[in-house]
Amino acid sequence: MVETFQKIYKRGKKYVATNILFLTFIITSVINGMIVHGVTVDTAFYIKPLIANLVVVILIGSFAYFMKPKHRYIYFFIVSIILTAICMINAIYYKNYLSFASISLLTTLSELGGYTDAVFENILQWKDFIYLWQLFAITFVHLQLNKKGYYEKVQKEEQPKIRFLNTIVVTLILLGLFISMLTSTDISRLEKQWNREYVVMEFGIYVYQFNDVVTCARTKLNSMFGYDEAAKAFREYYAEVPEESPNKNKYTNLFKGKNVLVIHAESIQNFLISDDFRDGKPASFNGIEVTPNLNRLASEGIYFSNFYSQESAGTSSDTEFTFNTSLLPSSSGTVFMNYFDREYVTLPKMFKEQGYYTFSMHANKGSAWNRTVVHPNLGYDKFYYYTDAYTIDEEIGLGLSDKSFFRQSVDHIKEIDAEHENWYGLLIMLTNHTPFSDIERYSEETGWTYEVDYKYTEIDEETGEEVEASYDYLEGTKLGNYIKSARYADESIGELLEKMDAEGLLEDTVVIIYGDHDAKLRSSEFNRYYNYDFETGEIKDKDDESYIQLDDYTYEINRSVPFIIWSKDIANNKKYATEITTVTGMIDAQPTIANMFGMYNKYALGHDMMSTDENVVVFPSGNWMTNKMYYNSAKEAYKLLDIEAEIPVDYITTYSLYADEINTISNSIITFDLIKKVGENPDNELLEEIGDSEL
Repeated sequence: MVETFQKIYKRGKKYVATNILFLTFIITSVINGMIVHGVTVDTAFYIKPLIANLVVVILIGSFAYFMKPKHRYIYFFIVSIILTAICMINAIYYKNYLSFASISLLTTLSELGGYTDAVFENILQWKDFIYLWQLFAITFVHLQLNKKGYYEKVQKEEQPKIRFLNTIVVTLILLGLFISMLTSTDISRLEKQWNREYVVMEFGIYVYQFNDVVTCARTKLNSMFGYDEAAKAFREYYAEVPEESPNKNKYTNLFKGKNVLVIHAESIQNFLISDDFRDGKPASFNGIEVTPNLNRLASEGIYFSNFYSQESAGTSSDTEFTFNTSLLPSSSGTVFMNYFDREYVTLPKMFKEQGYYTFSMHANKGSAWNRTVVHPNLGYDKFYYYTDAYTIDEEIGLGLSDKSFFRQSVDHIKEIDAEHENWYGLLIMLTNHTPFSDIERYSEETGWTYEVDYKYTEIDEETGEEVEASYDYLEGTKLGNYIKSARYADESIGELLEKMDAEGLLEDTVVIIYGDHDAKLRSSEFNRYYNYDFETGEIKDKDDESYIQLDDYTYEINRSVPFIIWSKDIANNKKYATEITTVTGMIDAQPTIANMFGMYNKYALGHDMMSTDENVVVFPSGNWMTNKMYYNSAKEAYKLLDIEAEIPVDYITTYSLYADEINTISNSIITFDLIKKVGENPDNELLEEIGDSEL
């Protein structure tokens, strides 16, 4: 036995001595994977992804044996660049979007052209470059080995084919161990890929990314993968959905025949209007509300105070899509860039069927998020954008200021109103877009101001008189700039409605406002906001009884956005004006609005919130939320929102299956164009005409 251990020791020692660069590659790659897991899903030492990462890097590294030892450094360095990029990009992406990057997002890189400042100010930090240590480590080891003539010695001693085969055997053993640990849920979610956090937690960052490549390629070849199964599930789901609206309530047909103005309020969050952490009160500084106009509209109209955006990688464009179609965003890429040519049932199309003229307006380039192509397909008769319909006379942030945009838009709406009996229009705001810092420059140049400090009075020791003093509070912070920018956006909305009222354009018009998504600020930014001690000017200690713990769940819950429906007819009308506290999502907007205008979309996956007492908001990540609970599907953990509520035994299972079904059906509709190919042709007549090659 001693001799056996001695032989094993000698062979092991020789293996290590002649595979130093290979082992360096494996160790550094696995460590980087652990770092990513630690800073994202907090599973740095979880055994399953650790083994999965090890399998991937050993398999990749084994192909170096087909090269001469002196050439292997180049191979390992190039592969390390790829793996380092995977780790760095996903860590950065998760930090800002709480999800993982997809190769399909490469199609959206052109959208960063005008957002460079946002990337460098809000996204990149020095610690994001820590993964580069792998490249330095491999280079350092290579230089040391090269000095000692290591590669020449290895070439004389090793048998590369045997080394390769032995390495493959080790890989297969580890792979078998890993597969034995998998569950049917693991395999299902790996195949579907939409629950990216879960895939990374169970399969590791490298398996996730390579599987993502396969998934993205598969969507481009969807005629070969999964169409029949998707079509079958589509038919079965919609066989249970009635052809006509089953909902009749006091809001049915309430606004039928009225004009519609939809305001896409960039990055506006609900805590500005109604903050649950502060007894539901609007945000204010020194007695001055941040969003007085939105607060008034919310109090006078129908206000959904527990409303959530359900966007994914496409952020604003995803929200536009979900608001218009009552479908969730695509799990691969974005609809606006990858699936814009599909058939969707949208609000503009529904209003066009009612005889409305439809239009959209934006102060950005028409090419931003492919809108010049997408908007006509969504049903807009005309898209007004800055190079076509606006003069750049005042800039803030990414382009034309909201106030100037609205002033010029009213002139266009006047012309439309004079030419058409009814119209439906969308105004997409821009000023309140990250990084928010340009509001400081605007304040300095124009004198416009909104202060986010904390003012108080104190006694001057010399004169004995009261004098005004202040703490910085949020001055000089990213959240402070966001709040200033939101204040400007609110003023813009107020001026828009004033001008429209003066022109007589509000008399027969319904105004709908939605926040497209949250501000994309980190939880740490809100810590100062909620845990500031106004007596000391410092952050409260965590042991303080009034300290608000901002964990992942409270952060997610606080990302809600406003959804307001207002018109002069219902302003302060107790019969209709109300606050809806039931949890709702962007997917519910279309059916809710449609019912108020006497319309119905069979393919909507959301619900008319005026006929629903209990609802569930399904997020593209697979997480879901009700008034009772927020559930994280990747971690299989939850936070109770109503500690007194009775939770049935099968509550989590029921809603998790529902979330899976909704995500799957929605993604299938988008990927396979099922509304056109199956929904409008239940007997597959269209399929016979166009042939399988066009599927």
